[in-house]
Amino acid sequence: MSVSRRSFLRLLGTVPVAAWSLGVPHGLLGGALAEDSQMPSKKTARVGLVYSPVYKKHVPHLSHPERPQRLDAIMEALAEPELADLLARIEPRAATEDEIRLCHTADYIRQVRHDIQSGAETLSTGDTDVCRDSLEAALLAAGGVLAAVDAVVAGTVKTAFCAVRPPGHHATPDRGMGFCIFNNVAIAARYAQKKHGISRVLIADWDVHHGNGTQEIFYEDGTVFFFSTHQWPWYPGTGSAAETGRGPGKGTTLNCPFPAGTDGEAIVAAFREKLLPAANALKPELVLISAGFDSRHGDPLGMFHISDEQFAELTGIIKQIAGDHAGGRVVSVLEGGYSLEGLAAASAAHVRALA
Repeated sequence: MSVSRRSFLRLLGTVPVAAWSLGVPHGLLGGALAEDSQMPSKKTARVGLVYSPVYKKHVPHLSHPERPQRLDAIMEALAEPELADLLARIEPRAATEDEIRLCHTADYIRQVRHDIQSGAETLSTGDTDVCRDSLEAALLAAGGVLAAVDAVVAGTVKTAFCAVRPPGHHATPDRGMGFCIFNNVAIAARYAQKKHGISRVLIADWDVHHGNGTQEIFYEDGTVFFFSTHQWPWYPGTGSAAETGRGPGKGTTLNCPFPAGTDGEAIVAAFREKLLPAANALKPELVLISAGFDSRHGDPLGMFHISDEQFAELTGIIKQIAGDHAGGRVVSVLEGGYSLEGLAAASAAHVRALA
């Protein structure tokens, strides 16, 4: 079965969220496709895809690098027949306030709602642009990742890629910053533990910027291991190798800071030589990725030089960990990546490796 690129893009841009299901929206491409929309074929590895045009309604200030066109670039790349045939769509849903409170304070959630509803152009907590539709997009982004967790835990798909925005890994319990409103990957980890009884979660973050929000949320938690490679010193100024956790979380944060100009070989080596042994000790039951492609060579907001092939290598290492310990379960969540061409190419390489 093959999905035409034009049909794939048309569906991604126009299908209402409520009409989506795992696989292809029923009836929209004819009977043969609808019949195949429930479960992936055993002969082809399928990757769950979370996406909604609602994510593009979050529109920062003019010329902002975290712009809606980022998702257009990704979806254009994933529309190539060799990739489109690997994808099983997962319907996103809005996260509830109780789910957001798994990682964020009630006061912060109220502040976000107030800022957006009052027409503010920037969150009062930090450097995150917002518009009137940003809360809807942010709740659907977080909830979309939760839907992906449900899918991989149920075994409907083994791996999933969440093409969501706004991104999340800079959002702390009580502060939105760095283009982020809610911490999608952190909420997913807590949700997996609460709803599905998963004990140990690994979060690997290869964004060029340190995921300070994710680290802060789990810094004293021994059940979630946070691993990060990032440019340092660089925004947001956290992520030194000395930051390893506190109390029950001591030893469950592993930062690998690298200077500007670092090539992809060094990042791949860190995943092999640092993350693999740590993961073998942890034995995670679920693996999450903060997939920031601003660490790719040529990105305007980073000075790393990771190639598309090396993103595939990193993905392969994550899949090895998940295969050894987590039943193959991987959920990847989009973070940064601001060169449209680079983001498209890296995302395609990542999804291909997930399959």
